[in-house]
Amino acid sequence: MGQKIFILEGRQFRNESDYACAKRDKEMIDHLRAETDFEDRTQLEVLRGDLKCGKYKFLTLLGRDFLDEVEEQLKKAGTGDNGRSRPGRRRDENAGERSKPSGVRKERGSTARKLLSEKEQAAVDAIVQEELRKREKRRKIILIFCSAAAVCCLGYFTVYSYYDYRTRSTYEKMSELKERTAESSADPKTDSGPLFTLDGEQESKEVLEEYKNLLISNKKLIGWVKIDDTNIDYPVMQTTDNEYYLDHNLNQEYDKNGSIFMDKDCDVLKPSTNYILYGHHMKSGQMFGQLDLYKKKSYYEEHPYISFDTIYEKGTYQVMYVFRSRVYKETEIVFKYYQFIDANSKQEFDSYMKEMADLSLYDTGVTAEYGDQLLTLSTCDYQETDGRFVVVAKKVAKE
Repeated sequence: MGQKIFILEGRQFRNESDYACAKRDKEMIDHLRAETDFEDRTQLEVLRGDLKCGKYKFLTLLGRDFLDEVEEQLKKAGTGDNGRSRPGRRRDENAGERSKPSGVRKERGSTARKLLSEKEQAAVDAIVQEELRKREKRRKIILIFCSAAAVCCLGYFTVYSYYDYRTRSTYEKMSELKERTAESSADPKTDSGPLFTLDGEQESKEVLEEYKNLLISNKKLIGWVKIDDTNIDYPVMQTTDNEYYLDHNLNQEYDKNGSIFMDKDCDVLKPSTNYILYGHHMKSGQMFGQLDLYKKKSYYEEHPYISFDTIYEKGTYQVMYVFRSRVYKETEIVFKYYQFIDANSKQEFDSYMKEMADLSLYDTGVTAEYGDQLLTLSTCDYQETDGRFVVVAKKVAKE
């Protein structure tokens, strides 16, 4: 059913309470019309004065409409059309009316204010009180809702601050540990898990001194990535599940910041043609939150190198390609950068290079040849659904 409409004297009222007030005003106005000779300018001026000084208390816009009506009638009387005095009895009546003392006019106003019967006034008061109760109830509900929202926001801010503090503290401790001399006689070569060469024979490979302490405390460590003048200065983890470090920190605790991690299919012992590192694009700038600074060529020109060490070997990489992509469906036949880990031939390698060069936002002038070691940094890009921002670099001799 549609909402009930309340209309009186050409005006529409929102609810029953306002409509009741309008009915009360109309009765008062009808009484004033009956008591006033609208052809007598003097009476009209007195009525206008009473209306303007607030002698009659109107609750709705009908009162203003009535004042406008009186003003209009006075204008007509001023032209002589309606204000002209008529001969005979009517003139005498007007004179008699004008001669009435002010006490009579006051009594008329008092009568108008008492037009509503006690029963009708009680009904109007009840409606007004009910409307006031509803408004107070709505006010309380809004107040409760706002208070709950404030508590939720405060709680979220507290949790966010806690995670932020814990993440920063963890990585600061990791950085300090990285600088220390190894404090354990344990051999991280054997503790880090089985290592294999291409022919399947077990290989023992020396862990860099600066990563021995870190590897003792965390067996999932695979390297460290750093870009000068950014927050990107993090240990890199690797496990058999690419989803795990999306919401876990180095201590295996839940953390919405996640960790920087290497694709599970990459191998630092072979090594793979392309190391792919993933990290969240955090608004705080943590993880790979500042990687998209490379969207500007001027930034690349000032920061052409990325440092990435595996736990076995140091490395400096020069940026080649910067592009936007996304995660595609398995059925889509398209270049998927995140599947480029090994190139089995020069032709396959060159094909990958061409695909990335075509996507690149600008030309760096840097190219790679089959046999070069590559590094790919990947983070979220919010310009499209499942979007990704990607930086690809090749390993170069340390200057």
